[in-house]
Amino acid sequence: MANLARTGLLAAVTVLVMALTSVSGAADEPPAGAAKPNPFESHDFDRPPDDPAAVARGKQVFSVNCAFCHGSDGRGGEGGPNLLRSPIVLNDRKGEIIAAVVLNGRAEKGMPKFNLPMESIADIAAYVHSIKVGAASSFTPRMVLVGNAAAGKAYFNGKGGCTKCHSVTKDLAGVGAMDPKTLQDTIFTGGGTGMLGIPSPTAPPRTVTVTFPTGETVKGKLVSIDDFVVVLTDADGNRRSIRREGEAPKVEIVNPLQAHLDRVRNWEDRDLRNVTAYLETLK
Repeated sequence: MANLARTGLLAAVTVLVMALTSVSGAADEPPAGAAKPNPFESHDFDRPPDDPAAVARGKQVFSVNCAFCHGSDGRGGEGGPNLLRSPIVLNDRKGEIIAAVVLNGRAEKGMPKFNLPMESIADIAAYVHSIKVGAASSFTPRMVLVGNAAAGKAYFNGKGGCTKCHSVTKDLAGVGAMDPKTLQDTIFTGGGTGMLGIPSPTAPPRTVTVTFPTGETVKGKLVSIDDFVVVLTDADGNRRSIRREGEAPKVEIVNPLQAHLDRVRNWEDRDLRNVTAYLETLK
């Protein structure tokens, strides 16, 4: 009798569990005819839109100070990571978390400090937050071709002063075969993606001449430099570390990208777009 009772109880519990499971499963299903959710679209960090004026200001500040490493669209490059999925950016609201990185830098990752006011950092945050992460799936490199090629040619040969170092028949011959987004980033960085003088592995090497008080000089490829030591590789391939004390010994650095680095804060979006459109025609 006891066994029969236990069997009946077990059967009742089984029916109840099946019923609850059925109800739960039905609740998970969308109503008939309703669009099914996109499993690849995230809404975890949806937020109300920022002031358009703040976004516009932030884009300008970002272009001048951040795009050099993180890409013009914030999706990263060789010198800096993608910001759109960065936990720092995703958890930030008004620049309060981003500020800690911007103002202190990340020396171990090659990022220097930036002395920017909190208002500008808040604008950067507004701009980065305005970039739709899901838009990456529909992005194509040719979307950056929104400039005027004729105006870009005039700028390249005139006001831009590009012909002082470049020739469309020599070093830039066929450069238009590069995909437009990479081409635009290359114009902006000069072929290196380091931020404000910090070179990337793809950048042309910097050379250094060290002159001692005795008049002796040592020349080579610059490896690193700080207030205390300069490290270089000489012509024989020897790695040399030379101690510095103030201005002694004298150190002179030649950076092939210096002209591009000097222009970083002077580029106007219009000119950059136009030059990109012009160079894209050089197939």
